[in-house]
Amino acid sequence: MPSFYKSYEPYISPFDPCPPLTVKTFSTPPNLYMGFQPPNLPQFSPIEALKKGTLWKAFYDPYYSPYERAREEAE
Repeated sequence: MPSFYKSYEPYISPFDPCPPLTVKTFSTPPNLYMGFQPPNLPQFSPIEALKKGTLWKAFYDPYYSPYERAREEAE
């Protein structure tokens, strides 16, 4: 199972006036990891699909800010 969150270490300048972020993270959508759409994928109901933005459950990827993820991991 691929990880939908990636991270990298940006260049930190010695002249940066602000405290640097040593690690930055970003999310990748699930459709990057699926070559062709297989037949008979599970689907949301029409109303739920409108709320989630996709008909297929495999392509649903809610956005969580880094602050929400850190709060969930702390609990």
